Amino acid sequence: MEPITLSLLIFGIMIALMVVRVPIAVAMFVAGTTGYLMQAGWLPYANFLKTQTYSRFSNYDLSVIPLFLLMGQFATHGGLSRALFAFTNSLMSRVRGGMAMAAVIACAAFGAVCGSSVATAATVGTVALPEMTRHGYSGRLTTATLAAGGTLGIMIPPSVILVIYAILTEQNIAKLFAAAMIPGLIAMLGYLVAIAIYVRLVPGQAPERDEIEKVDMRDAVAGLLPIGVIFLLVFGGIYGGVFTPTEGAAVGAVSTLLLAFARGELTRHKLAASFYQAAESSAMIFLIFIGADLMNSALALTQVPTQLAQAVGESGLPPLAIVGAILVFYIVLGCVMDELSMILLTVPIFFPMVMGLELWGLDPTGKAIWFGVLILMVVGIGLIAPPVGLNVYIVNGLAKGVPIGESYRGVVPFLVSDLLRTLLLLFVPSLSLFLVGFMD
Repeated sequence: MEPITLSLLIFGIMIALMVVRVPIAVAMFVAGTTGYLMQAGWLPYANFLKTQTYSRFSNYDLSVIPLFLLMGQFATHGGLSRALFAFTNSLMSRVRGGMAMAAVIACAAFGAVCGSSVATAATVGTVALPEMTRHGYSGRLTTATLAAGGTLGIMIPPSVILVIYAILTEQNIAKLFAAAMIPGLIAMLGYLVAIAIYVRLVPGQAPERDEIEKVDMRDAVAGLLPIGVIFLLVFGGIYGGVFTPTEGAAVGAVSTLLLAFARGELTRHKLAASFYQAAESSAMIFLIFIGADLMNSALALTQVPTQLAQAVGESGLPPLAIVGAILVFYIVLGCVMDELSMILLTVPIFFPMVMGLELWGLDPTGKAIWFGVLILMVVGIGLIAPPVGLNVYIVNGLAKGVPIGESYRGVVPFLVSDLLRTLLLLFVPSLSLFLVGFMD
């Protein structure tokens, strides 16, 4: 069988299994197994499974994933989202659309101790959604705001997606976290501007003025302060070289656990649920790792990725056009595939291709970090873009009686903001690399 035909067969098997709702890890594993066996046979396949599984899971850097997930679970079950929303709501109460803006800021702040987009959208959504509905915000704006705000959970460090990208490309996790900080803040500000414009152009989406109960600012700040301390402790320690990202994740998890206990929110049942859900998510991620490794190895045997990279390098196309095409591919793929699987499946193919291009005079490290942040931005688009938009489904499920079509119409202004931000980062890489320069 021709290499290109075999590659298409491997992808075809994976897509077919996904269509019938087979878990993505299993779909990749079956497709990769089929392609590997057709090219190498049973003995090399068994040897690959034995060596690759150990090689992958003995990687010390992988331990940062369950620790950050556990930190996020403690924050979720510890009621930290309520304190964040109370504080941000008190700040934005005098602005039209202020409660929606408060939800976005709360999502960004919660993402700084969570690292998961879905968890951020669901956790802040359970607090903000009833309040926004009660104060006269439309179901369209409410669900769209929380779905889009949830994407800040992966854009504001810590980000599980960036950790996985760092492992796949052998980059420094701390530098990637620093690189994502300014783009993450730009994303938050872009969403605030989108809300401000939307509520003025489209009547009936938000009240003329939010009438909220008076909140004692001292109480609101007191609720927020411990979260800020945890963020500074973890990331100040990582960026300052006091401890490694893995050690920082452990410190963050313990600090968040102690804060949740101090708030009296973390019952024995919630504590057990935190460990269980972190373990469940970690197992899912690691299983996807193995499926993606097997599928990428099967594709590597066909030599198609290498030939593709060589063909792109010799095509004569402008390097920015190639990167732009890759980003468009990610946006399209993100509409039908979850972000984790997408990263694991495509980065081994696209990363060598991008590293061979001359882009803005960047050195290899700068280029790798800049490309990682760009991927992070377009992955966020996939989380709210139809027809899948996982965050939209999550939040819409919390909002009883809001048609899913209304939620998708509501995310359009946020998608416009996402696209403008991606173009800005594409043409101004210094926005991603500014803070990284202080770490050299």
